[in-house]
Amino acid sequence: MVKPMRNRIRGFTLIELLVVMAIIASLLSIATPRYFESIRRSEEATLKQNLATTREAIDKYYADSGRYPDKLDDLVTKRYLRALPFDPIVGSTNDWVVAPPQDLELGRVYDLHSAAEGNGRDGTPYNTW
Repeated sequence: MVKPMRNRIRGFTLIELLVVMAIIASLLSIATPRYFESIRRSEEATLKQNLATTREAIDKYYADSGRYPDKLDDLVTKRYLRALPFDPIVGSTNDWVVAPPQDLELGRVYDLHSAAEGNGRDGTPYNTW
């Protein structure tokens, strides 16, 4: 004897869907803060590296010419840098705070700092790096 097939479509119940959504939400609540923290950590590492590279280029410029550059673009023009460094905190290559040397006869760019407001993860302000 053949049993009659039911015309019922099988699917997920509301409870099953809610349990899956709760599991996904709890996994996201763990992963999201770690993701944003890793982005911030990488931005700070990039900023530190760009500052170190640019400061090294300024020192090489001074060693070669006996004076500091008059503007950051001089480092690119004279091929000490391929391009102006990117500040990932500010999101720009043009918003650097330039510190002149004590003797302005030696040029205008002795050091540079980030124009970003706020503090890094270590508590020091970005503009003092």
